[in-house]
Amino acid sequence: MDWNAYRTHMGANVKVLAQLSPNTLKGLQTLETVPEGQKHLDAKTRELISLAVAVTTRCDGCIAVHTVAAKKAGATKEEIAEALGVAVALNAGAALVYSSRVLDAFENQPT
Repeated sequence: MDWNAYRTHMGANVKVLAQLSPNTLKGLQTLETVPEGQKHLDAKTRELISLAVAVTTRCDGCIAVHTVAAKKAGATKEEIAEALGVAVALNAGAALVYSSRVLDAFENQPT
């Protein structure tokens, strides 16, 4: 995949959505803004977390945007790989936990 072209294309589509539904984009920008006094994590750490979450939520757009931001924030390939390792470990763990929920749901169905 050409990630730069994808990011550009996605950005153009987001601009169209922002024109059609400006409050949607404003809401996202509000969520993404770190308020003063709550900057306990540096930009690099926030971007590493963002990449781990992007992987677990399977968001290509998030990967495209936050990979660039992580690199600009000084993240190394090794740091990114470590953050992705956490995502893989958690995602596998989440599958195990939710598997137990399936078994529970099955047991609680009428016969």
